[in-house]
Amino acid sequence: MSPSFHRTGFLLLLFVFAFLLPQCKKEKQQNEIPVVAVSIAIYPNSIDYIHLNSVNGWEYLTGGYRGIIVFRASTNGFMAYERACPYDWDQTSTRIVVDSSGITTVCPSCKSKFILTNGLPYSGPSPYPMKQYQTSFDGNTLLIYN
Repeated sequence: MSPSFHRTGFLLLLFVFAFLLPQCKKEKQQNEIPVVAVSIAIYPNSIDYIHLNSVNGWEYLTGGYRGIIVFRASTNGFMAYERACPYDWDQTSTRIVVDSSGITTVCPSCKSKFILTNGLPYSGPSPYPMKQYQTSFDGNTLLIYN
């Protein structure tokens, strides 16, 4: 093959990469939720958090980017999630809410629904789970952090 054929092939390949690849749309991703330092200690067995006194209880907390949902999954196990929807996180007036079942949540904006036991979506447009915070429980104090 002649050198001019190689140059032509190279230029054609360069054209494809330079003009066609940037046309791909970037989909929203959960990791776009702004990172906010979280370091909270609460006493879930106290009357201050009466709804966390039993398994499957939940409470809203101030903190995180748009607030935090704490869910008591078992006697000693807690889940803590960001209330900003992983799909519609940039909707400033929207926060994920716990629905009437008490074990699932919904985003009022995009209508995505999530399971509180693991944060996974089960309905709606979000392919992403709720953003989860770390928890540690010593039988008295629940630490929520990232």
